[in-house]
Amino acid sequence: MSTLARLHTWHQTRAGLLVFGALELGVAYLFVSLAINSGSWWQYALTFIFFVGSLQNAVRLIRIFASGSTNKTTKA
Repeated sequence: MSTLARLHTWHQTRAGLLVFGALELGVAYLFVSLAINSGSWWQYALTFIFFVGSLQNAVRLIRIFASGSTNKTTKA
């Protein structure tokens, strides 16, 4: 199994979703701080992209907690 495949598999777990969501939220905060300071539109766009990514991870994590599932990956 390649490194990217293992990273993708780990990203689907509770810990992976939490870590990726927190990292994306932190990067979004960084870009919004830079965007407010400089007024650059591409920094606002990156802020939006990373913020939406963090929201997606949060929704997936909530769904996992609500369903009571620990891991929904299958083996091929």
